[in-house]
Amino acid sequence: MSDLKSADIQLIQRIIPHRYPFLLVDRVVDIDGTQSATGIKNVTMNEPHFQGHFPGMPIMPGVTIVEAMAQTAAVMVGTTLEMADKEMKVYFMSIDKCKFRRKVVPGDQLRMNLTTLRGKPGGKVWKFGGVAEVDGEMAAEAEFTAMMDLPS
Repeated sequence: MSDLKSADIQLIQRIIPHRYPFLLVDRVVDIDGTQSATGIKNVTMNEPHFQGHFPGMPIMPGVTIVEAMAQTAAVMVGTTLEMADKEMKVYFMSIDKCKFRRKVVPGDQLRMNLTTLRGKPGGKVWKFGGVAEVDGEMAAEAEFTAMMDLPS
């Protein structure tokens, strides 16, 4: 029997404040406490950044891939700490070791594997490592630090 949790889009929206066009994760699966999780983003042509990035050759901007990884991390922590409906906010503090390896285009399914490198329940500052993949091929990787603004 597995203790792994998941978060569908309804739960995601109850944990993080992001909404269209900046909600960049559709589902989070395999949530293993605050240690690891996998986010899923279905990339579609109707996303607004594709109008200008780039006309005739739509490519998901790298910064939105990193943001999608950060949203996955926030949902992982928020699910585990039962932060639904608590108005949790999360802010970037740093992004390190960020590399992009392949284009992400409409029709791709981005799978973001996140692990906690530093942080604990009740703590404000957390560090995560993430790898985003499409069809098992690395698209991006990064480490980032975030501040969890948890309600009192």
